[in-house]
Amino acid sequence: MRTIQFLPDKVSIEVEEGENLLAAAAKAGVYINAYCGGDGVCGKCKVRIESGEVESAKARLKDDDYAAGTRLACQSKVKSDLVVRIPETTGKDGKALKRKPVTTRAISARSLDKLTGTWQLDPPVEKRFLKLEPPTKEDNVPDLQRLMRAIRQRCHDCKDPTYDHPELLKDLPFTLREADWQVTLILLKGRRAEEPDRIIAVEPGDTTSKLYGLAVDIGTTTVCGVLIDLNSGQVIAEASAYNDQIAYGEDVISRIVYSQRPDGLRTLQAKVVRTINTIIETVCKTMVISPSDISYIMAAGNTIMSHLLLGLDPKFIRESPYVPTCSHFPLTRAAQLGVYAHPSVRLFLYPAVSSYVGGDIIAGVHACRMYKSPELTLFIDIGTNGEIVVGNEEWMVCAACSAGPAFEGGGIRHGMRANSGAIENFNIHPETLEPMIITIDRIKPCGICGSGLIAIVAELLAAGVIDQQGKFNRKLEHPRIRQGEDGREYVLAWGKDALLGEDVVISEVDLDNLIRAKGAMYAGYLTLLESVGMGFEDLDRVILAGNFGAYIDLERAITIGLLPDIDRERFYYLGNGSMLGCRISLCDNQRFRERMIVNNLITNLELAENARFMDHYMAALFLPHTDMSLFPSVRDKLG
Repeated sequence: MRTIQFLPDKVSIEVEEGENLLAAAAKAGVYINAYCGGDGVCGKCKVRIESGEVESAKARLKDDDYAAGTRLACQSKVKSDLVVRIPETTGKDGKALKRKPVTTRAISARSLDKLTGTWQLDPPVEKRFLKLEPPTKEDNVPDLQRLMRAIRQRCHDCKDPTYDHPELLKDLPFTLREADWQVTLILLKGRRAEEPDRIIAVEPGDTTSKLYGLAVDIGTTTVCGVLIDLNSGQVIAEASAYNDQIAYGEDVISRIVYSQRPDGLRTLQAKVVRTINTIIETVCKTMVISPSDISYIMAAGNTIMSHLLLGLDPKFIRESPYVPTCSHFPLTRAAQLGVYAHPSVRLFLYPAVSSYVGGDIIAGVHACRMYKSPELTLFIDIGTNGEIVVGNEEWMVCAACSAGPAFEGGGIRHGMRANSGAIENFNIHPETLEPMIITIDRIKPCGICGSGLIAIVAELLAAGVIDQQGKFNRKLEHPRIRQGEDGREYVLAWGKDALLGEDVVISEVDLDNLIRAKGAMYAGYLTLLESVGMGFEDLDRVILAGNFGAYIDLERAITIGLLPDIDRERFYYLGNGSMLGCRISLCDNQRFRERMIVNNLITNLELAENARFMDHYMAALFLPHTDMSLFPSVRDKLG
């Protein structure tokens, strides 16, 4: 780690060596004028390196300035401890403008290891290479018995396995002879420790070096996949894609409605399968392997996504009393669903709790070991379908609320997933109202991802550009604040500075969508806690899950009312808990078997049937809330 001190603010931050200097300043809450996203073309982010070393090109700097230690922050990588001076911003009268106070706070990096602990390399599938003695007239036992005999003789730690019948037997005699009696078994371990393993495939030759598992998070908006080498436990490739179902509705209710149309269910199933196949093709192409080399698929999604993947009709999930077809999904052959995989490959779906709390939450709670902790915990998964769990090792209560797709880029005019060019961090000068924009991969901006959206709204609110209702201050006259096609808007990047050549803006419609999304989440926390006779003050910790949580800024999330205003040290970051649970289960079969502890502990609360939820929701349609006593630190900051 390297320490950077920013002058004249006297703010210090620790970052990894190689971190981008502009991004480090943004994380520290230090304002530097920069509106090209870190592409190096605007030349505005000049800083003076007073001590230490950075790796930086000379681009857009005069010889004398470069020799004197001036660098473009966006083009500089940290190589040592640094002291960096930020030039003063001056007004039209030549006087220095006031510096922006630091208001950011990241969640400590301590979080993940403390939450997940360690896991062993013991995947639910394994490969065993065997050399069989060819049959003779004296030893002409059937092929299957010959194979089982070799297993007993050479695999002493393997209980007498069972086998799939009749599929395995159809190809067995030909595989054995074509492979000259040298084959690799793929063994699926028993659901319980006392159950025998099962032979699910026999491959010719020695394929033990090719043992791969795929972890899949089936989100309503985004589907993510991680390819794991099950011989080492290492992640070797990752990919994500928009869920192709999104064309038929951005939320789960819209998709349930579409599923009731003629051929609607089949269409939705085909679309999510196509998305998974796109991810499989991407990770396999990255590693130059075949989809048939994947030996197991571990997946998690909300209840509706799980139903649609399996082709189960979700009709009654939407109708009171909200009953799914099942909560424990059968172990399925992936190929039978149309997923690109070897015919023997199993696809496991994490079990659901209720109609709107699914396997993605079970996987997240499973990953963070909440079911083994005495600490009273609020677990939050922020996504299109926001899910919440409160409890500890003795009891858990869960609920779901439809937050909408705003945090994943949906419903926002220039919203996008956290891909290259997405604005992920934002600061604004309190007097000039000029932006400081940081994009993913430090290129010109082309849109706004979830973390960027939170930062933008919090900064505009703190600077007085918008009010607590999410409306622009009509008294301000500034070239970046204008009337647009969706009402008033703020120009984050002019077309000449943007990747797609058009202005990137945030409008009052965008703000309204964000306020509704965060309002639903906050109302859910409050209603769930009240249902068990508790409040935020009773919590020992808050665990944040969700795709964009890696970049979430606590102070800003609290400023807009997305998170409760409590001691910041109580917050922990898990990340994509759904994916993490799948990864752990793919690597450690013992941890995988513990998933049922989680499922048996959780009780569901239907927010739709709770009158207090709507009261809390209406009160939360404000930045941060209509009751400012719930947000004392924000009240003090906003004055």
